[in-house]
Amino acid sequence: MARNLRNIYIEEKGQGLKYTPASVGRGGGNYPIRKSRISHGEFIQEQFNAAWERAEREYADRTVVSATGREGVYLEIRGKEGYDLLTKSLEDVRQKVRLLNVRTEETGTVCATVFVPNAKKSFFLDKVNKYKETEKEAQVIGTIESINNAFVEALWVGNKNSIPTDEAVWCEVWLRCGVEENPDTIVEDFFNICGENGIPHKEQRIVFPERVVVGIYVNTSHLSLLLLASPRIAEIRKMQSPVSFFVDLHASEQREWIQEFVNRIDLSGQSDTSVCILDTGVNNGHPLLSSVLSDNDMHTVEPERGKDDRDGHGTNIAGIAAYFNLEKLLDGSDTINIHHFLESVKIMNKPTDNDKELYGDITARAINLAEIEKPNTNRSICMAITSDSDLLKDGRPTSWSGALDSIISGATEKNISRLMYVSAGNTEIGEIAEAGDFEVAVMNHSVEDPGQAWNAITVGAYTEKISIDDPLYEGFSPLANCGDFSPFTSSSITWDKKWPIKPDIVLEGGNLAFHEQEGLSEAADFQLLTTNRNFLLGKPLDTISMTSSATAQAAWMSAQIQHYYPDLWPETIRALMIHSADWTPAMKKRILRKDKPTKNDYRNLLRICGYGVPSLEKAVWSASNSVNLIIEDELQPFIKKQTGITSNEMHIHELPWPNDLLLDLGNIPVRMRVTLSYFIEPGPGEIGWKDKYRYPSCGLLFDVNNPTENREDFLKRISKAMREDENDKGDVKNDSSRWTLGVNNRNVGSIHSDIWEGDAGQLSQSNLIIIYPIGGWWKTRTNLRKYHTKIRYSLVVTVETPRNETDLYTAIATKVKNKVMIKTEISAL
Repeated sequence: MARNLRNIYIEEKGQGLKYTPASVGRGGGNYPIRKSRISHGEFIQEQFNAAWERAEREYADRTVVSATGREGVYLEIRGKEGYDLLTKSLEDVRQKVRLLNVRTEETGTVCATVFVPNAKKSFFLDKVNKYKETEKEAQVIGTIESINNAFVEALWVGNKNSIPTDEAVWCEVWLRCGVEENPDTIVEDFFNICGENGIPHKEQRIVFPERVVVGIYVNTSHLSLLLLASPRIAEIRKMQSPVSFFVDLHASEQREWIQEFVNRIDLSGQSDTSVCILDTGVNNGHPLLSSVLSDNDMHTVEPERGKDDRDGHGTNIAGIAAYFNLEKLLDGSDTINIHHFLESVKIMNKPTDNDKELYGDITARAINLAEIEKPNTNRSICMAITSDSDLLKDGRPTSWSGALDSIISGATEKNISRLMYVSAGNTEIGEIAEAGDFEVAVMNHSVEDPGQAWNAITVGAYTEKISIDDPLYEGFSPLANCGDFSPFTSSSITWDKKWPIKPDIVLEGGNLAFHEQEGLSEAADFQLLTTNRNFLLGKPLDTISMTSSATAQAAWMSAQIQHYYPDLWPETIRALMIHSADWTPAMKKRILRKDKPTKNDYRNLLRICGYGVPSLEKAVWSASNSVNLIIEDELQPFIKKQTGITSNEMHIHELPWPNDLLLDLGNIPVRMRVTLSYFIEPGPGEIGWKDKYRYPSCGLLFDVNNPTENREDFLKRISKAMREDENDKGDVKNDSSRWTLGVNNRNVGSIHSDIWEGDAGQLSQSNLIIIYPIGGWWKTRTNLRKYHTKIRYSLVVTVETPRNETDLYTAIATKVKNKVMIKTEISAL
């Protein structure tokens, strides 16, 4: 099908309607039954008093330099193995009794760390007394198995074997910060304690809701001292080092080819659109880069490191970010139209330096440098640097991924959202050899930090490279088939199901060569051609592969979409990237191994390949029989009432289907794809997923009415507020059988995409989409006063039919235009 029609933008906003969740989880917890409230209460009381007295003695016995003195006690509260611990009642914000973190041990025991100020010792004792006297507080004290002093282990997040010993290491300390408090003041007070006790620290900091993260150089004795001296510590984590991949193979291309290439470059159509590369710097004197990366667009986070690339990775990335497929263009003869330019911000000298830094802070400063220089540029930020986090690899946030979510959402800068691409990280050759199967190795290699960021587009790798011409590789064959996911990619198969689908998309990441006797080997033919930093002394062309090349390709593609649609929100560009993606036949063959794939099969496909390979053509253009509709809107998910914070509104959008045309098509198959994209404001920290401490600020979901479901029944099914009485639930239940992925697969993270398949007559009746909110910390953390905040969302809907002669586009465009004209005439009256 010829795609040469612009996507249809629908100006009309959704109709706001009252929303009350149709189903509310009421399930009680799995709480232990105590034989005697009095004896259990006395036991807990004794443990609490003993822990308090131990803390007082330890403070008196040690010389602690602190201007403030001991302000309270850190307690570790443990539940009974195999049962729930009611953590939400272990704190009282008004009394400054704070829940710091919640963790579940391998045995299933839930543990919470709580800070109790000196003046609030009675907080728990009063609860215990009420528990002993009556049933009141039974679901709090009754769930507690023991109380002890909280030591470093209780506040450590990640592998316990990484806790510092006598030798100091760089650690992240997550400090509590109240909503009315100044994070800089809290950091200054904490650094004063560090300074007075000879503890080195970094000036970097990352600010989250009720948390500020700093870096300190400590051993175990230092950490124990800080727990006595500072009332602010909520979590301690090992600071991570970034890693990346760079392949240095010989290139056979000649400089004459490059000069001929440069002569074909046409910059006349260049717009104010960039790919901003955060990496090891770029050597922009390279003849292929000098015209797209000016000196004014070269920056560095640390001036003493310079702006140049001393490693090569950044310059490798630049060649792909500038041209997408340099090898194909070099072999061609056509004019090369360049629509964007490059920006470079050097964030490190080389990925293998293992510098211990707060990379969330460095990333924020790097982006800020580019934005200060060119504040109005539409930019796709590209970062192909990752870290193999020390945390459990289950998708949970880190300070770095949380910082990306904050940066992208514009949480720290009102209404400034951003578009960012990060690499998923790489499965190494050694892992593949050890597993004996690259699919197993990829499934076992978790997407690396900060690729778990909800708002970022995390890029994995697939490959179409299967041909080897190099005689040195005679007898070798490609490890992955054409169109298969790359042996180098990583996955989120091992993650907890509540975390987002990662990677989001896959692009070219190269292949491996395999020989029965010689094993696995990297071959230049299985990599991508790109620019070399040593273009003067060495050869001007180099190779790159893995998720680094894939991330650069994604950023290039994103910049093209921004060029054609400069006024679209970052949320919308992100939606178009995901919406245009599809799985290759090779991916489906490998993972969807059944005649009738199950939803679990699709889960595995998503967790390895994301939504597939994006298509620039599908993202930018519609066709007569395949129409992309774009809606940008915002809603207020919550509202404050006298009874508390409740759900506020949902939006209903009526899709402009040409009913007469669809009904005439009858049982001709049609396909509808829906993608909903929005950015969450993060609330990271190990306080748990239940209760009020949730990571996302707010979630949104979509639903479409069934072919036999009218508007009234649809509204009743989604919202209780639309029902006249409790039992009036409408006549039709949701039928998810027509959706490829289903709600359990698509309703995670902050982008949701699914495919509906049926016939044209049925689609004509499925013309309503509702966007409705689900919980988040905007609703539950009332002290932060974010319950009135609005959230932007982008909705992309595509309808298509295999019949090329069917002109859906004209019929839909006419209906949209006529509706706008009618509204304009009514308004004029």
